[in-house]
Amino acid sequence: MSNEIIETSKATQEVAKTAGKAIEASEKFGGFIAKYISGSLEQGMGIFEDKLKYMRWERQVRLIDKADEVMKSRGLDKPSRPIPLKLAIPLFEAASLEDDDYLQDLWTNLLVNVSEADSKIELQRSYIDILERLTPLEAHILEKLYSLSYEEAQHAGIITSNLPSEVTIFNEKEDKDLPEPNPEVKLALANLIRLGCLLPKKTWGGGEIFTYINPTFLGMKFVEACTIN
Repeated sequence: MSNEIIETSKATQEVAKTAGKAIEASEKFGGFIAKYISGSLEQGMGIFEDKLKYMRWERQVRLIDKADEVMKSRGLDKPSRPIPLKLAIPLFEAASLEDDDYLQDLWTNLLVNVSEADSKIELQRSYIDILERLTPLEAHILEKLYSLSYEEAQHAGIITSNLPSEVTIFNEKEDKDLPEPNPEVKLALANLIRLGCLLPKKTWGGGEIFTYINPTFLGMKFVEACTIN
């Protein structure tokens, strides 16, 4: 038996194993649902699979309609620049799974921006990674922070005390003893720092300070990529 046939056989076996695990997981969750509805395994699996299919279809339809709407608003009738397949697949998958309208609108903006030939925005894998990991609050915070002048804010910093409703450039002479934002906002800022969209301030001992932060070049380019001008 040739090496090619052996490798093909191994690959087929691995695919079969993966498919078997997927079926097993679906049956397990179907049984879980069935216990709560006092129904059969088949009923549970049907509810689970049908709901997922409907939700996915519903979000796909919204993505299509929203993208067409944004393109028409820019005087375009179709994309003029192809997206590389290795980036298109994760982008479409994440965008069609997003169940928050505000976040899906950001996916739509990103899609339209990077598929326009005249756009200066190049799609980066990091943009997809960041957007996949944002909550609506975090996305709103980014929008607020990057509404300020990046050139000024990158050096002076931005006050976070009144987020998500208000942001201002930090003034070292005037802004003293600032309160920290609420815990929910602090957690959102921590994640945005983790994603490289913001830079934290530190105490002399290395502790985190959330009273003001600095924008980053990555954060600025990401927000630009997800914004329709």
